[in-house]
Amino acid sequence: MNPPNIVAVVLAGGEGSRLHPLTEHRSKPSVPFGGRYRIVDFVLSNLVNSKIFAIYLLVQYKSQSLIEHIRRSWVLAPIFPEQFVAVVPPQMREGPEWFQGTADAVYQNLRLIERHAPDLVVVFGADHVYRMDVRQMVAFHMHSNADVTVAALPVPIRMASAFGIIDAAVDGAIRGLREKPIDPAPMPNDPTHAFASMGNYIFNADVLAKALREGHRRGEKDFAKDLLPRLIQTRRVFAYDFCENRVPGIRAYEEPGYWRDVGTIDAYFQAHQDLLGAEPKFDMFNPKWRIGSSNYQGPSPKFFRAELDNSVVCSGGLIKGARLRNSIVRSEVLMEEGVELDECIVMDYAVLRKGVRLKRVIVDRYNTIEAGDCIGYDEDSDRRRFNVTDSGIVVVPRGQCTDTRADGVMFRYL
Repeated sequence: MNPPNIVAVVLAGGEGSRLHPLTEHRSKPSVPFGGRYRIVDFVLSNLVNSKIFAIYLLVQYKSQSLIEHIRRSWVLAPIFPEQFVAVVPPQMREGPEWFQGTADAVYQNLRLIERHAPDLVVVFGADHVYRMDVRQMVAFHMHSNADVTVAALPVPIRMASAFGIIDAAVDGAIRGLREKPIDPAPMPNDPTHAFASMGNYIFNADVLAKALREGHRRGEKDFAKDLLPRLIQTRRVFAYDFCENRVPGIRAYEEPGYWRDVGTIDAYFQAHQDLLGAEPKFDMFNPKWRIGSSNYQGPSPKFFRAELDNSVVCSGGLIKGARLRNSIVRSEVLMEEGVELDECIVMDYAVLRKGVRLKRVIVDRYNTIEAGDCIGYDEDSDRRRFNVTDSGIVVVPRGQCTDTRADGVMFRYL
């Protein structure tokens, strides 16, 4: 049997209001993550590693940062026109409105999809950190003779009311889908867990087109709230258990079925901690399932009399006499003598002057923290200056585009 012709649509227009102020100047999918990545890199890497190469990326809010990242990082194969990652902003062909929801975003680009005459359309979100072999979900979809397949994540039943919950039969056939129910339906074989929708779908292309056009006539805007509940009544809609997915190269110490919605500052911070340690919950070093990102051309980092413990420092950094613990430092960061970091995330092009002390702080790009400043040690003082979460994570919002080497000249590799 010939493999199906697949077109992927990635919904990357998320505003990410709960990640403010990291989303003050960028959309949620373009927020930096880990040492050298952005959140959007995970879904794109999953698709490309799964040999799905026709990818439309639908953008909307504050999209310029994301567009620039895709332009620099995700050129696939220019000589093969069927292999692409194409950024698609709202075309407003149906009127002056932007995308009104997930289903409306795909509907507005239906003609773009149909010109490829796909057998299947993969509709995935761009907001999560995980690895997934999408081919296995496709195989399940075809084996089940499904019209629609929804990726499902088992979550403890006590936490299930925070998710869209799937009521599925033993064979995976979906009987119902409810958003944040107070009495979530348990998994068919495990009463201690429930199936949460991951917002990742596979559609037979003809079913999707018909459902979107019918949904448009009805005024429906969203997959989870509108189209899927209707399709469950008339079509074969199945749940795919994400924990059955087997990605090559995963190590025994990693958390099985690792998937994180990094939609809040606390979740974003904790997901960074998951990358650290000798046996991290999510190990970024996996040559068998690479996470692609920018092809940064700067030099390796330099260290002078520095102390590092369980930390990551990326290219172009200059660390002089600083002490780092449980921290992630991105590209071209300058740290002067006496700087101390404890459980911090420092983004690109930041300058930390002499004697700066930071504890459980996220420093966004282009910041200069002046000599002797202490952040993360006095909550009342921090709240007067910065955003602080209930758990005490301090976020220093993005600074101005200033020089990283303090020589009065703005000069960076990117």
